[in-house]
Amino acid sequence: MIADPVLLTRPPATARDGRIVAVASGKGGVGKTWFAITLAHALARAGRRVLLFDGDLGLANVDIQLGLVPAHDLAGVVAGRRSLAASVVHHQGGFDILAGRSGSGALSALDDAALDAVLAALRDAARAYDHVVLDLGAGIERATRRLSGAADLLLVLATEEPTSLTDAYAVLKLHLADASAGEARVVVNQASTPAAGERTYATLARACASFLGHTPKLAGIIRRDDRVRDAIRRQTLLLQRHPNAPAAGDVERVVAGLA
Repeated sequence: MIADPVLLTRPPATARDGRIVAVASGKGGVGKTWFAITLAHALARAGRRVLLFDGDLGLANVDIQLGLVPAHDLAGVVAGRRSLAASVVHHQGGFDILAGRSGSGALSALDDAALDAVLAALRDAARAYDHVVLDLGAGIERATRRLSGAADLLLVLATEEPTSLTDAYAVLKLHLADASAGEARVVVNQASTPAAGERTYATLARACASFLGHTPKLAGIIRRDDRVRDAIRRQTLLLQRHPNAPAAGDVERVVAGLA
């Protein structure tokens, strides 16, 4: 069912900027966008003012996963046709969304000036919220690295697949090489069991310690859960459709650890 988005007027700016939490992965197919959406919803349920910022400049799909057809998106903000506040939509789950440009790679080749406009919009958004959840594009492209560098916290998703671990390591390596970048933590998604998730994290942590001289913390383990697939297929929120699902509780534990 397609939801009808409602245009939102941005709340008054606060004295303290909100925390920007970026969600990244080295490769697609690891559940990054689903996790960003569910994280934003869990933060909203915990009483935080949250903006979900679709920063996947190559293949935005937050709106598709949620069944939204927004009238405005990030492209209009970058082009200067519309302010960020006038482009945001409110989701009935209690959080706000700045959609990307679904079905188009037009934003993936932005020049430096346009990327600066995206970063300015991101920082401006942070003034009105407790948290901005930034869904990054998969991979290590220049634009993705620029956006991740603006985050206070980078959550890097990995699964048990060897290619996912290799690509997550690449993301962490580049992030840690930037002395001005914020903290990075690991989220193991689609873990077959909690113990398997711990082993996956340990493998990645050992590689980081050995070759990068730094061990990123574990932000959480999300168990493989068929109810996640059901929620995505029905374009709805896991914490609404299946609030007692194991994966729902796992994401809520990640939120509890963000304080």
